Amino acid sequence: MDFSELNPKRKVVVIGAGSVGATFCYALAQSGLADEIVLIDHNKDLARGQVLDLAHGQSFFPPVTIRVGDQQDYADATLLVMTAGARQQPGETRLQLLRRNASIVRQVARDIALANSPGMLVIVSNPVDILTKVAAEETGWRRGRVLGSGTVLDSARFRSLLSHNCGIDIHNIHAYILGEHGDSEFAAWSMTHVAGIPIDEYCTSCRMCTPTGKQDEWLGVRKSIEEQVRNSAYHIIDYKGSTYFAIGLALVRIAGAILRNENSVLTVSTLLEGEYGVSGLCLSVPAVVSGRGVERIMEARLNPEEQKALARSAAVLRASLNELEGNE
Repeated sequence: MDFSELNPKRKVVVIGAGSVGATFCYALAQSGLADEIVLIDHNKDLARGQVLDLAHGQSFFPPVTIRVGDQQDYADATLLVMTAGARQQPGETRLQLLRRNASIVRQVARDIALANSPGMLVIVSNPVDILTKVAAEETGWRRGRVLGSGTVLDSARFRSLLSHNCGIDIHNIHAYILGEHGDSEFAAWSMTHVAGIPIDEYCTSCRMCTPTGKQDEWLGVRKSIEEQVRNSAYHIIDYKGSTYFAIGLALVRIAGAILRNENSVLTVSTLLEGEYGVSGLCLSVPAVVSGRGVERIMEARLNPEEQKALARSAAVLRASLNELEGNE
């Protein structure tokens, strides 16, 4: 018996009615994936306003119940998505902000666990890898039921840039950003394929972004693409203050994999227990996502440089986690 048979009603509870949470609800409502969308926020008026605004568009998307909820809704949720988090205050250090967000995530995870929720929990709040680990520990659930949005969006940005540079439909490109959702993330070029052709082979013949196709030219282009992916969020935040459209769509992709039991391979943040030489940390690697959350981790063979990059990313996360735990 699979999860959909145990809980046939697709109820999605979104914790956090800010820009990311509301945009996810907007995109999810249009997708037809959910039977019921419940929005929860400590700011009740904000939640009411977002729900009312969404409800006015119900004639334009598939049937779905959208309402404001509370902690009682955890008990029968198919999927819980945590987007809430504190914003950095003037004079507040990164560690102080991390401690505040960790406290928020711990309380929500504790309430979800106490409610005996049968659902999967997706953490979106940043820093997502650290907070996914915090939530996983607090719930005490089996590995895979708590996952983070990770680098699903970063990988989508990577594919978008490759599509533009290669002149190929984005749906014919497979490419992944791995590691931390942050400055230490990296592109797994050895796993990148264009129409099934390994990127190294493709780049030797393609002249779309390099005049001569020489190795030093396309290596330079690759470096530029990776930097653009890594800095995308900073640019968007500089332009308009925050990011929410693309992450909202990325969350719909993750939700679809869970609600439809798809067994999709996504670079979600998940707890590693020896895979890729990493243990006791949540970070992004290709994982099979189904109605049970992370079903299994795809342990691909990275090249030596990529393996080192993953180890560096893990070291960054471990330092942050140690800093958090040492100051509580």
